Amino acid sequence: MEPPLRSEAVFPRMLELRRAIHQQPELAFEEVETARLIMAELDRLAIPYDYGGKGHGVVGRLEAGKFGPTIALRADMDALPGTETTGLPFASKVPGKVHACGHDAHVAMLLGAAALLKADPPPGRVLFVFQPAEERGGGARVVLASGLLDGADAIFGSHVTHHYRTGEIMLGEGVITAQSDRFEIRVTGKGGHGARPHEAIDAVVIAGLLITALQTLVSRQINPVHPTVVTIGRVQAGTAANVIAEEALLEGTIRSTWAPCREQVHQGLQRIARGIAELHGARIEVSLSEGYPPVINTARETRIAGQAARAVVGEAGVVPMDYPSLGSEDFAYYLERIPGCYVRLGARSGEQYIPLHSPAFDIDEAVLKVGAAWFEAVAREAVRELGRPRSTS
Repeated sequence: MEPPLRSEAVFPRMLELRRAIHQQPELAFEEVETARLIMAELDRLAIPYDYGGKGHGVVGRLEAGKFGPTIALRADMDALPGTETTGLPFASKVPGKVHACGHDAHVAMLLGAAALLKADPPPGRVLFVFQPAEERGGGARVVLASGLLDGADAIFGSHVTHHYRTGEIMLGEGVITAQSDRFEIRVTGKGGHGARPHEAIDAVVIAGLLITALQTLVSRQINPVHPTVVTIGRVQAGTAANVIAEEALLEGTIRSTWAPCREQVHQGLQRIARGIAELHGARIEVSLSEGYPPVINTARETRIAGQAARAVVGEAGVVPMDYPSLGSEDFAYYLERIPGCYVRLGARSGEQYIPLHSPAFDIDEAVLKVGAAWFEAVAREAVRELGRPRSTS
């Protein structure tokens, strides 16, 4: 990345901000101190903002063109439950809470971009969106419900990842992340003594059949060209070693990238549950809850994001998306109402890969410079592109 990025000038401040946030992680809809730090920095930069209090986002406003387009830039604020194992001198000071998904970095790089844009504002309006509760609760919907993004012409967001090296930006058009749904399956059999199974209906055995059978939904019933995953993440049953369990609870997720496949899995889950219940004379109740929709990048905004990425990291640093992630992201809610693009920022300096949400996750802090530079560049490029007069020919 030569010559040096303009964001070098704000890198020391971004480091301070990121490390301060990292030490004081706050869970979804609890981001009071994080919001206070953001507002103090926006005050320092003389950027006005709106804040609805605990559970809401902070939305800064930079206006330098009455008739120019409105571009929104988004960073998420919340942390995760967990215990940090990085050993960093600025590790979490809050028991049971950790910034293991890089949202501390997202906030810092957007504040860095705000400083760069404030110094030389583009001829339009830029909204700096600091959003609560991406990990749980869909905080994007809170921001949208506030009306602060009404009239936005485009929105852009990013996420750090160890899948790519620092200095690489991954982007693609279309589906970027999967639809996420949750399910709960409650099995009710008939409890009994472990020595007399013929007198009982064993909820543990039935749960085992469900665990195995549900995997065939993807392996044998879904077209393999459409990525789909069914995961059972929690199983609870039984009270003692010599007691046949009367109840069992299974909880899991469904990830899908194509609506017909999603519907097929939903129907298949219900069908398998009914069949196994009939087979064993048990009662099986299935509860499905809708999660985040898929992130779908729009064509024009993906092109703008790519132009900004090339300006920051060069052609060699832009990594095309080969396939969608089966993770989920509530940035999808913005894209249901506003054209936009979501990219991933490489944040790994060496060979060691540590996944997001791991208590050992950390970033190469040089990514702060890349992220701030990309946010600045994409805002300028979007104002320039969307502010052009449309051809009437």
